Amino acid sequence: MSKDFMEYAGYQGSVHYNNEDEVFYGKVMFIPALLSYEGTDVKSLRDSFREAVDDYLELCKEISKEPEKPFKGSFNVRTAPELHRRIALYAVEHDKNLNSVVTEALEHFLEERKPRSVLAACGGPQE
Repeated sequence: MSKDFMEYAGYQGSVHYNNEDEVFYGKVMFIPALLSYEGTDVKSLRDSFREAVDDYLELCKEISKEPEKPFKGSFNVRTAPELHRRIALYAVEHDKNLNSVVTEALEHFLEERKPRSVLAACGGPQE
């Protein structure tokens, strides 16, 4: 994960710094609910992030509401009609559905863009 994020209990939080106020701050990402936190140093920021997530989960439990999950495994993709047509035809020609074609394309895209250090650590090609 990037150095500008934290992770806890399946939630990701951003990390920012306000030089004027001399405070670190962030918000839980990838969910509609606004959960923010702050701290004066890394430890207090991390503790505040975890507390925000724990408080959110506890509140959801108290009101019998299912907590929002950051990644459900589905999202809408908007593309040009011509690309949509080409992908659909490719899927039919290869006996696949659109979901599997898009998933394979995204996996390939991300694999091609792995940092070299990750590739080396996984025994991949090195330069």
